[in-house]
Amino acid sequence: MNSQWEPVIGIEVHVQLATQSKIFSNAPVEFGSEPNVNANLVDVAMPGALPVLNEDAVRMALKFGLAIEAEIAERCVFDRKNYFYPDLPKGYQISQFASPIVGRGELDVHLDDGSVQSIGITRAHLEEDAGKSIHDRFAQHTGIDLNRAGTPLLEIVTEPDMRSAAQAAACFRQLHGLVRWLQICDGNLAEGSMRCDANVSVRRSGESAFGERTEIKNINSFRFVERAVNYEIDRQIDVLESGGVVVRETRQYDADRDRTYSMRSKELSDDYRYFPDPDLLPLQLTADMLEAVKESMPELPREKLARYAQEHELPPATAVRLTRDFDLASIFDKTTDLGGDAQLVANWLLGDIAASLRREDKTYAELPLTAQQLADLVKRIHDGTLSSTLAKEVFEFAWSTEDSIDAIINERGLQQVSDQDELTALVQGIVDSHPAQVAQIHAGQTKVVGFLVGQVMKQSQGKADPKQVNALLRQMLNI
Repeated sequence: MNSQWEPVIGIEVHVQLATQSKIFSNAPVEFGSEPNVNANLVDVAMPGALPVLNEDAVRMALKFGLAIEAEIAERCVFDRKNYFYPDLPKGYQISQFASPIVGRGELDVHLDDGSVQSIGITRAHLEEDAGKSIHDRFAQHTGIDLNRAGTPLLEIVTEPDMRSAAQAAACFRQLHGLVRWLQICDGNLAEGSMRCDANVSVRRSGESAFGERTEIKNINSFRFVERAVNYEIDRQIDVLESGGVVVRETRQYDADRDRTYSMRSKELSDDYRYFPDPDLLPLQLTADMLEAVKESMPELPREKLARYAQEHELPPATAVRLTRDFDLASIFDKTTDLGGDAQLVANWLLGDIAASLRREDKTYAELPLTAQQLADLVKRIHDGTLSSTLAKEVFEFAWSTEDSIDAIINERGLQQVSDQDELTALVQGIVDSHPAQVAQIHAGQTKVVGFLVGQVMKQSQGKADPKQVNALLRQMLNI
């Protein structure tokens, strides 16, 4: 990036709340249904149909507000945001403008370099989603699917605190992890459960005033957020350096061409003619309701981070990775509660287990290994029953069976060989059969010891204790 320019970035994230029904009607929220089967009289704006607020959506919004230690409105109002679009039946969207349910808060974003950046959250407000225009189903016609109309959304708006595309992508990822942690959204990006809009501007390095911004709409992956923002930064710099002016507009990201393109001029808030919705009374939050939501809150990622550092003395980077996923952290807690060594458990969860899940396109929620199996596997490594090589073999069997770890070890004879006499005989045999390597070691090439260790491990089919083998070799060869 051109060091003479500084990007200024804020994001708006639309979170589809995990309610069973829509925000103002009792129509179900389901992905993949036939068009228009999940839209009732309220959703299609039939005359006389009145909205009724879904209390579950309110509770989920409060959970998010509490998680970021935000200001919570005791009284908030729903507004009509007026604009015309074919898949918006009423001609307006019910949203919140002047008095959102969640006010200012902060989100600690963990960056790849290990640093933590505090990003200001301006607000998070409740609103309904619009329907969907289908452009590729009918020749020369656009179809309208209103299944999404009325789906409850929490729109999270950040301050323009980010100064790189990587920071914007990390913030989106952190929000994704948090709403899944709170179980207020399934986080399925492919199904549109979360969508990110990025507001991007650039200014000369050292300047304090913001430049004109553009908004990139509906980005649905962490990688695409970074790529789209980087493209837009470079585009705006090119425009300004060539003497042009950045135009305030809404843009779309084309992932295939890795570029943004103009959609329409950017509206201002006055263009939407906001006014309080006369069909919905102001929402008054009671102390009892807020207290009930507080009691339902899980242990938050930042709280787990502090606990992991204190109880388990885990490295910060490891603790951060463990607390990015609610199911991962839950498995870690269950396994360590069963006596598994914390560092070994973390290594397995973030290493071999993560790789196996990726290979089978599964999540930690679908992990076939039980906490008891993982705890016992780690214990057998810790007490010397299994070497790291044998543990991987036992792990492969445990992945596809409910048998206990001890049963797998005993049935398949996978115990580590640690008997001194047996190991001594194995090592002596390898020394006797490799005189050339022994001569190299005596000539000062001590790295060759590793080769002999490997030969012992091969001879024992991976069952020898490598530490004991190494010690025996050094003893026999007077190293």
